[in-house]
Amino acid sequence: MPNHYTIFTTNNSDKSGFIASLFKENKPNQLHFLKNGSMELFSKIMIQKYIDEEEIHDKKIITKHTTQNLKSMSSGEQKRVLLQHIMDTKPEFLILDNPFDNLDTIFQKKLKNLLLKISKHTSLLLIISRTEDSLPIQSNIYKLEKSSLITYKSINHYMTSINPKTVTKSLKIPINYKAEEYKGTEIIRLKNVSVGFEGNKVLHTINWTIHKGEFWQLIGENGSGKTTLLSMLIGENSKGYGQELYLFGTKKGSGESIWDIKKKIGYFTPNITENFTGKHSLENMIISGFTDSVGLYTKPTEIQLNVAKQWLELSGLIEQKDKIFCDASIGQQRLVLLIRAMVKQPLLLILDEPTAGLDDESSRLFVSLTNKIALTKSTAIIFVSHREEPNLKPKMIFELSKSNNGSIGKIVK
Repeated sequence: MPNHYTIFTTNNSDKSGFIASLFKENKPNQLHFLKNGSMELFSKIMIQKYIDEEEIHDKKIITKHTTQNLKSMSSGEQKRVLLQHIMDTKPEFLILDNPFDNLDTIFQKKLKNLLLKISKHTSLLLIISRTEDSLPIQSNIYKLEKSSLITYKSINHYMTSINPKTVTKSLKIPINYKAEEYKGTEIIRLKNVSVGFEGNKVLHTINWTIHKGEFWQLIGENGSGKTTLLSMLIGENSKGYGQELYLFGTKKGSGESIWDIKKKIGYFTPNITENFTGKHSLENMIISGFTDSVGLYTKPTEIQLNVAKQWLELSGLIEQKDKIFCDASIGQQRLVLLIRAMVKQPLLLILDEPTAGLDDESSRLFVSLTNKIALTKSTAIIFVSHREEPNLKPKMIFELSKSNNGSIGKIVK
């Protein structure tokens, strides 16, 4: 029977460095057993590697049996073809890096069942940030504390060791007194919006209106068009032009600049982390959210400095404020960029899988912050997540469901 290993990460974990060390000759002492076995990595890192092979070298590796390119696939489809490719190599050790992030509940269940079957003949090394992602198998338990591994007797032993900060009703959102004002009530309106790419129908006659201060959750299975819909709202998809799509009372394509739109919107998706490669401090990255710049290039005002300080204290990052963004852990980077999206108190806050990669404590804190922002009634929120986050309190839910003509939308709450 193969041995299995579960490694929990926190926002302070050097996960990237740890994964890289697994493929070096000098591995962590606790994982000395990996020296003698073939290994494969199941991770978004590998998916991006194969996307680059297709785009740069026109070389299809894991999609050679399909006409569809990897980049155009949903997260679930990408992970399915990657896992099939990996298992064809018959590895002795399968390293899984947050395998359930960005997957809808149906595919999560399918993947868990598949991994349970694989576990009968292949050793699994599961690297996860959320306890709910653990598998019901006999496993050695560790926590990655920065770059060191701490051993636990069992998963229950690990869970009882977690001492989360208490999120109370007194939690206060730092106020930006220079926030954008808007006299209207309608933030977004889509009327019979349909979208397709190269003959593939993605969205079909979508009708959705969002008013000022409303808290929505957007749901739908992988490949249902959520990302396409959001990209039209934030101005990164030209498919919104020429359609009945209104942002802040103005029809898309009526002469507004992308900056006119962006100054009213706060946006976060885990992939945005890849866009920030400059040598900016965590504090400056948060302050840059006021102007939507990639880093800070102008002297901040006293108000901006004060608001940023309050956010840093609230998130537990105040002692790390001078750390260079690129030197921070992935968890810290994502938390900073989440705050960056919130800091200016935008008229519309779009959060696309915001808790992916965050540990349990930071996820609870972030959900509480989102609920608090919703209570101000000044910011409309679209929260996209495949996870059923405990205590998340959206007032309305909009669901995209696949059909032959593209996904259709309906209000389910």
